[in-house]
Amino acid sequence: MDVAQLKTLIHVAELGSLSKAADRLRIAQPALSRQIRLLEKELGAVLFERHGRGTVITEIGRDVLNHATRVMTELDAIRNVTSEESASFKGLVSIGTTPTVAEIVTVPLVKKIREVHPQLSIRLSSAFTGHLLDWLQRGELELAVSYDPQPLRSLRIVPVMMENLLFVGAGGKGLRMDRPVPFAALAHEELVLPSLRHGLRGIMEECARQAGIQLRGSVEADSFGAMIDLVRNGVGSTALPLAPIHALVESGVLCAAPLVNPTPARKLVLAYPADRSVSAAARFVGDTFTEIAADLVARNIWVGHMIDPGKT
Repeated sequence: MDVAQLKTLIHVAELGSLSKAADRLRIAQPALSRQIRLLEKELGAVLFERHGRGTVITEIGRDVLNHATRVMTELDAIRNVTSEESASFKGLVSIGTTPTVAEIVTVPLVKKIREVHPQLSIRLSSAFTGHLLDWLQRGELELAVSYDPQPLRSLRIVPVMMENLLFVGAGGKGLRMDRPVPFAALAHEELVLPSLRHGLRGIMEECARQAGIQLRGSVEADSFGAMIDLVRNGVGSTALPLAPIHALVESGVLCAAPLVNPTPARKLVLAYPADRSVSAAARFVGDTFTEIAADLVARNIWVGHMIDPGKT
């Protein structure tokens, strides 16, 4: 039994497909199948049932999977204990963020990293959560900052904060941060929102259901920049976190107000791979991001509240 077999077990169980797991892990399917067969032979148990629709883990396979996940966690903890935390980090850390998060933290994050570890290089990618997690699982990223992904055994999730979404309009609309807007009032607004594949849209639709209204809008935009341009030019209003548009609100180009009854919110998390080691440099980047977020929340630039990971 080796780490590669345990890693394969985790991904096959998660995806329910040998071919998908082989594609994600970038190994030939026959080699992957052989790893599973060898593991089953060594354990003397059938871990997966194969059929035309995919691969389903057995009950005993689930028990083995639980142990495999804990083993990978412990291996990472050992590496973390023995890493040179006080050394000046070198090399490259690849991180991914959602577009709105990229607007908020890219500059302060890079500045802080250069200040503390000037020889550490950073590669930044921006995409929707689904793409970020796929890149993370394929080994193209070491860390992803995303919104509340589904729990997966191949990922280690660290909650950071709950982010509130605000009602945002062009500067002349008269919205104010000290005047909350009932969510039901959005029934009469022309809205610019992302498409249904975007997590923000799902949150807004669920809040609309709770408020007993239907959202209306003739324009969908999955680009953060396009949404801002449409709103500032009076095409419609939208819902966004305050932090990425704070400067535009302060300058009067946009205006914003809290939404209540209900308040749309989403959980921001750090996602690390659970099936391979995480470098001390990547952990430093994640910790630095959390510090920046906490500072912005304390200064009311990022509306929401921080989450204590130990209480989740």
